[in-house]
Amino acid sequence: MDNSTITAAVLGLLEGLTEFLPVSSTGHLLLAGHFLGFESKGRTFEVVIQLGAILALTSVYAAMVTQLFLRARHDDAARRAIMSILLAFLPAVVVGLLAHDFIKTVLFETPMLIAIMLILGGFVLLVIDRIAPAPRYHDALALPLGKSLAIGLCQCLAMVPGVSRSGATIVGALLMGVEKRAAAEFSFLLSLPTMGAAVAYDLFKSRDVLDFGAVWDIAVGFAVAFVTALLVVRWVLNYISRHGYALFGWWRIIVGTAALAALSLGY
Repeated sequence: MDNSTITAAVLGLLEGLTEFLPVSSTGHLLLAGHFLGFESKGRTFEVVIQLGAILALTSVYAAMVTQLFLRARHDDAARRAIMSILLAFLPAVVVGLLAHDFIKTVLFETPMLIAIMLILGGFVLLVIDRIAPAPRYHDALALPLGKSLAIGLCQCLAMVPGVSRSGATIVGALLMGVEKRAAAEFSFLLSLPTMGAAVAYDLFKSRDVLDFGAVWDIAVGFAVAFVTALLVVRWVLNYISRHGYALFGWWRIIVGTAALAALSLGY
């Protein structure tokens, strides 16, 4: 196994481990790529392996989502749940379309910013895990539409790499009285349209510079991301229900501090 394949497997592992945790998969991937000297033309590798994580999440929630749409023909609660997720998705569409080029060409190329956001986000998670108000909403599919839209606005903060899409949505939900497990589950469901649209738009915008030459490495990263994300999604909800988010806050602080130290030393 050559070095490029090992690097692809490591990055796929990072993607699968971190995509659905509030630790910023994009931040981890970009920092790892920086320190490993890895770069793919048009970010083809990073974009495509995200599809592995999306596919893993889709397979876990396929039955729930299918039933939801089937029920929507005659069930007001199901229609409201679908509207809730779509409403939360809307702000990301607007901000993503307006700021895509700035995000990709400026923010994604600033490792120091990513490290700082990892650290700050870690402290936010630690604080919110302790001071979040008592939960009033325990069902991810029955949130008030106003709360869903507010969570969607929080998701836009994750346009800054290192913030974390799931972290921003979960913190926003916790502050609005959503129970810890329900907050994570709503974040997962919201990620289906958000990540799907983001990957599709990235591929479209970068279509002229995409490089699929390293097909084997992309396949390895995709497969590792899929399997790892599948295991993480099945585990994380039970873990959060019992232990909350402190572990992920410390994880962010440790990784961000290590990256900041390495960057300060010129690596």
